[in-house]
Amino acid sequence: MARRAAWLAIIVAAVASRLCYFDVVWVEEGYPLAAAAEMLRGKVLYRDIWFDKPPLFPAFYLLAGAMPGWPLRLLGAAFVALAAWVAARAARAFGAEAKEQLWAAGLTAFAFIFHFHATVMALTPDLLAVPLHLAAVAAAAAGSPFAAGLLCGVGLCLNVKAVFFLAACAVWQRRAPLRLLGGFLLPVAACAAWLAAFGALVPYWQQVWQWGAAYAGEPLAERPWLEFARRTLHWAGFHAAFAAAAAWALWRERGGRRALWLVISLAAVALGMRFFPRYYFHLLPPAVLLAARGFALMPARHAAAVALLLLVPAARFGPRYVAVARGEPWADLAMFESSKQAAAELRRLSRPGETLLVWGYRPELYVLSGMPAGTRFLDSQPLTGVLADRHLASAAPSAPGWAERNRRQLRQGSRPDWVADGLGLYNANLAAERIVPDWMSGYALALETPGYRLYRRRAERMP
Repeated sequence: MARRAAWLAIIVAAVASRLCYFDVVWVEEGYPLAAAAEMLRGKVLYRDIWFDKPPLFPAFYLLAGAMPGWPLRLLGAAFVALAAWVAARAARAFGAEAKEQLWAAGLTAFAFIFHFHATVMALTPDLLAVPLHLAAVAAAAAGSPFAAGLLCGVGLCLNVKAVFFLAACAVWQRRAPLRLLGGFLLPVAACAAWLAAFGALVPYWQQVWQWGAAYAGEPLAERPWLEFARRTLHWAGFHAAFAAAAAWALWRERGGRRALWLVISLAAVALGMRFFPRYYFHLLPPAVLLAARGFALMPARHAAAVALLLLVPAARFGPRYVAVARGEPWADLAMFESSKQAAAELRRLSRPGETLLVWGYRPELYVLSGMPAGTRFLDSQPLTGVLADRHLASAAPSAPGWAERNRRQLRQGSRPDWVADGLGLYNANLAAERIVPDWMSGYALALETPGYRLYRRRAERMP
């Protein structure tokens, strides 16, 4: 009875938290939603759509029909329940009893709800990889190296950091490296063959791996290792219940291999030297299973006391769900609200079938307006060479030569009917009219809304 009540609570909490945001599109999910919509229109990822994440990321959004609102939020709730179930199964593979399995499921669902809302609500590669990470290491620990490798290979088609999952699996399967590697290579080769068949393999390599390397090569912080230590301590503070219970399990069981798994997962977080909250999801699988073991091993009184620490993130992040559901204004959604206004104007002014280029990293505008992309570029990062994590304040390009080649492609391709510059009002040095003035001469300013300048293509001159 208690087990059923726990699972019912997980499902209800997952659905309720997601539906609080049923009419919001975060920029992190606008990007794959826009790409998935273009795929449904017959375009091929990487060949016809510039996209810098692995292919299973936008493919996952096809499960919701590339639609925001209820379909996307119910898919998100289902994902939370699935991840909780995988965590319970993973705990079982490590020899856990029913009580410990429930702790693993409950802690996973809790971490997917009571955290920064943009981080847990948007189904990003780092979040989506959690159940694959859990399942892969559990398979390795259970003595199934080929299955573990297979799951890691699927993970690489979703998140490039899945190579760290493979390293974690090797901790348990160091005597079966060929079977582990064989399982890993199978989905990777299948994905490569699919991309090659559609002429997308080389663009995939360029956009996901080479562009990703350029991104990872420029840390945001001046002293990245100090920033890493600071952010990790903050994460541990918000997850003090996880940390305390995990430390108890490591102390009681002398879990050398699990401790090594934690270190490997921390290395995955540190790759690229950017420490956004979503990257810490790579630390969650070992932390959840260790914490579940710790709670199961503790005396009931101690476990209850440590569990009270869960009130810290619950009090920090819980009330915001209620505020958003009530429609209360929130600074974090200010840019989304401006995109809603711009989308309403585009729907009013545009004609059926007209196309759009969004300048700036604001792909939610494609989703909200319902307009198809008019170029292969869904945003201006590949055209300016300035990454989105800094382009509101800086105009220094990370890949100037690459951006120049992309601008030549833009000039040679078909013109979209509309250009929505959602960056120029924040950073005039990166405004569309400044970066591609010759190309923009074919457009006239139709309207300015908060955060956007909307340009319409000028009528073609008659000969």
